[in-house]
Amino acid sequence: MRKQRVHALLMGGQACVFYGAAEFSRDTDFALLANSANLARLRKALDELQADPIAVPPFALKYLRRGHAVHFRCQHPDALHMRVDIMSRMRGVDPFARLWRRRTTLQLTSGEKVDLLSLPDLVQAKKTQRDKDWPMIRRLVEAHYFENQKHPTPPQIRFWFQELRTSELLLELAQRHPATCRRLTSKRPLLSQVISGESMNLEQALLAEETAERQRDREYWLPLRRELEALRHAV
Repeated sequence: MRKQRVHALLMGGQACVFYGAAEFSRDTDFALLANSANLARLRKALDELQADPIAVPPFALKYLRRGHAVHFRCQHPDALHMRVDIMSRMRGVDPFARLWRRRTTLQLTSGEKVDLLSLPDLVQAKKTQRDKDWPMIRRLVEAHYFENQKHPTPPQIRFWFQELRTSELLLELAQRHPATCRRLTSKRPLLSQVISGESMNLEQALLAEETAERQRDREYWLPLRRELEALRHAV
């Protein structure tokens, strides 16, 4: 991807590994800038990987822009059978230009660089209807909290209040930063339970928040799934 100068950001399970929340994944997931020039660069990268499209939808700009994922299987010996999934639009996630400005760039011991979704953007992208994504969100935010809790910045504190899914840590955070917690209740109503210190009600509120997000994701994907079914029948 970097060799062909593809504007793409690593996300999914492999991005979670870089952020300290290990997850086994056979797939490599990318958020992609969806324009003609970038797709031309992507095609060159996929040709080098000997990657062929699998399933539906077809590899076309219009499907990426509507929110579909396009899937490929690599046949290059160095990436044999690796699946590559590409998306450019995700529910609740900002447009790619903003994601690119906020990206995290890491340098590996080999000297290679990797561009990832920022942690807040990765957490947002993980808010799906899938069972496996919610424990991962919890681990991602917890790992960030434990790594930075001794000397946190104001943006980090706000991020934790908005995204922590562990009642004990939310209560602990509110004891340290009560004013910030009160200010953010309008953005995350369950923080009112954190302020009151009612741990049982807080657990119920966390579950209700997750359930509502899952339902919103189901509703978002319903027309897209119908379109995929129509494409399958047309093949």
